[in-house]
Amino acid sequence: MTIEDEYIRLIFGLKLKQIRTEKNLSLFGLAKLSGLSKSYLNEIEKGKKYPKTDKILLLSESLEVSYDNLVSLKLDKNLAPIGEILQSKILKEIPLELFGIKENNLIDIIANAPAKVNAFISTVIKIAQNYNLTRESFFLASLRSYQEAHNNYFEDIENDVEKFAKSYHINLSKRIKSEDLEEILIEEFNYKINTNELTKHKHLEGLRNIYIPTKKLLFIDPKISEEQKTFIYAKELAYNFLKIDQRLYTFPWINFENFDQVLNNFIASYFAGALIIPRKNLTEKLSNFFELEEWNSLKLHQIIKGFNCSQETFYQRLTNILPKYFNIKNLFFLRFTHLENSAEYRLNKELHITQQQTPHANRNNEHYCRRWASIKTIKALENSNKDRSTFGVQISSYVNQKNEYLVLSSAAQDPFKKNISRSVSLGLLLTPQLKKKINFLNDTTFPKQTVGVTCETCSVKNCEDRVASPSRLLKKEKYEEIAKTVDEIIKSYS
Repeated sequence: MTIEDEYIRLIFGLKLKQIRTEKNLSLFGLAKLSGLSKSYLNEIEKGKKYPKTDKILLLSESLEVSYDNLVSLKLDKNLAPIGEILQSKILKEIPLELFGIKENNLIDIIANAPAKVNAFISTVIKIAQNYNLTRESFFLASLRSYQEAHNNYFEDIENDVEKFAKSYHINLSKRIKSEDLEEILIEEFNYKINTNELTKHKHLEGLRNIYIPTKKLLFIDPKISEEQKTFIYAKELAYNFLKIDQRLYTFPWINFENFDQVLNNFIASYFAGALIIPRKNLTEKLSNFFELEEWNSLKLHQIIKGFNCSQETFYQRLTNILPKYFNIKNLFFLRFTHLENSAEYRLNKELHITQQQTPHANRNNEHYCRRWASIKTIKALENSNKDRSTFGVQISSYVNQKNEYLVLSSAAQDPFKKNISRSVSLGLLLTPQLKKKINFLNDTTFPKQTVGVTCETCSVKNCEDRVASPSRLLKKEKYEEIAKTVDEIIKSYS
């Protein structure tokens, strides 16, 4: 049953229930007046049945309301938000099935407690407006929740990668090259690859590729690196090998029509990462690395260089492998960007496995703590000649919290955007179990840094890195003091 049919039934049921309760009628009372059974009326109010014309006439006469009013899809202001939600396409766009939620279940919830659901929906709408939550942000948040719910590991995609490699005789123990993948795209999937077209359009600067499905034509920016080209080819192979039709046609994407395109973009990206950085190969290298008695940054760099990938792709791949094969699930991934000489650092990609680890993005235009490894590596890059990436590692200890994180970070110039730096970071929650898994991890291996979340909420005293006063913290403390004083006055007079 389509959601369109269901919302017509549900709106009728909501109106019937609202009118009945306004007239102080029970279901039993309405049944007596109308001659319809109580159970039948109950199913109508829950949106499970829509009465025929003669039954609607009986109800309109019994309730002394017009027939047109009953069948109208308009709701009064108290229930209007529910009507807007149900009549819009939002329920079709929300990926309910991704989280095991059936549309019928949602309908039942709305029907059973319309006033409470209405208040909840109104609250969500206001929050979305206050935080400028766009359709894009909503879909990406849904995708991120889906990833986190699965610990960002998808066995079926991993298996598909290995099936693909076997079918096309790709040796996953060796470094994947773009020319190997290009040959498969051309010979097997009839692709034509053009490296000239994008250079003719200056306003497309920053766009790495466009795919024209009707002609199987792939436009590639000739300035992209070997790693980027390999990733793009791997994504195209994913779309074809997995027979994905609902897809995006540019990278980075410009817009999307539905959630399926966002989800399939993730699936293709996951496939590409798993092909370029195969799970067996990476797991073996990480196992050997974790067995080292002493921290060796060169060894880590050698592991990264062993794969034909960017640092971001490698760090993201760690978020797949560490939870599954090393049971390291308390981790986060962050990507920051920064316009040189700007006061704003933007957290534009994040993932938190197991729980919402600190830090996470805020929508309050606050200033992220400058002591984070993510930001320090960007600063180090901008203070250098910028021709090489900068790396950082530290143990971050959050003020007024027990949790500590081992944070690995690297920063590089954005190759497509002038004066933009970006960093990617991986944070692992320090636990006794983690220390057992990683031999070189001890209290003296890495520099420690006490950090906050944002300057506006941070209680660190005399912080030389602070760029804003702790305004939100001071406001909170002020109200807590007021509440304490009021409580003392009440108690003294009780």
